Amino acid sequence: MKLSPRDASRYFAKPEAHRTGVLIFGTDAMRVALKRQELIANLIGPTGEEEMRLTRMQAGELRKDPAMLTDAIKAQGFFPGPRVAFIEDATEVIAKIVTAALEDWQDGDAQVVITGGNLKPTGGLRKLFEKHPNAYAAGIYDDPPSRDEIQADLQKAGLREIEPEAMNDLTALSRSLDPGDFRQTLEKIALYKLSDPTPLTPADVLAMAPTSTEAGLDDILHIVAEGRSGEIGPVLRKLQAQGVAPVGLCIGATRHFRALHAASADPCGPAQGINRLRPPVHFKNRDRMVRQAQGWGIHKLEQALEVLIETDLALRSSQRAPQMALMERTLIRLAMLGGRR
Repeated sequence: MKLSPRDASRYFAKPEAHRTGVLIFGTDAMRVALKRQELIANLIGPTGEEEMRLTRMQAGELRKDPAMLTDAIKAQGFFPGPRVAFIEDATEVIAKIVTAALEDWQDGDAQVVITGGNLKPTGGLRKLFEKHPNAYAAGIYDDPPSRDEIQADLQKAGLREIEPEAMNDLTALSRSLDPGDFRQTLEKIALYKLSDPTPLTPADVLAMAPTSTEAGLDDILHIVAEGRSGEIGPVLRKLQAQGVAPVGLCIGATRHFRALHAASADPCGPAQGINRLRPPVHFKNRDRMVRQAQGWGIHKLEQALEVLIETDLALRSSQRAPQMALMERTLIRLAMLGGRR
């Protein structure tokens, strides 16, 4: 049976020991591994591996010795409780081996947990689990964790009081970090709030959020929007060394100034306008962008967008002018425009 992303999250949190097995697959190995860790931990409990109720095997080993899986499914240990036979890095070449093992599965046997990469829908392994009446197939996609998943993870760590703005900030953070880094950030937050009964605040999230030492696109966009023309050159050199192209820089600047324009045009003011933007503004940039929108005003922002559109057309034309020099000139021009009062 197929599990939707929402149903898969619920099942991983509260798995049923009587199921034959679960196939977890996806292109992002880290996301698949995190879901598999959660499922197995909830199936066999914190002492399951110590009590030898978990049998691990690589798909390559199983090809050499197909009986390994049946032996693991049928084996009876010294300790009572649910058991798991876990196969890692599965591909379609083990489909026949797994099919034979599941046909022989009986109630009370170990549940089979298999992880794999981007398995094809027409492949034997996915078909086996998707059509099996007592097994599940769960695709793990590259979407960031949902608000409910983040809240569930925090509650497991003992954090039940979370301010709404802090949850918004965590949701935004989950969209900018890879799954492993975001999970580590949640663990840091849980340690930071250990024995602290007060609600989790945006300041707590900001204190624990990771920072980068590399020059980022956001750095130069904020420098330009804040009128700091003297800082543009050094940061632009770093971005160029990191492989940022002039056209990509122009697109990013246009997106930034369009966001400021939309916030400035909001009838409830820039602060509410920033909060209404989609996709949402990263929480670390929210207050900064509100100040930028207030400082520029709608008319100067319209002038800035005209300059950026002209630059974009020039960059995409057949002219021979050095593109990064052209982009640098535009950014300095914008910074000087924003600095005028």
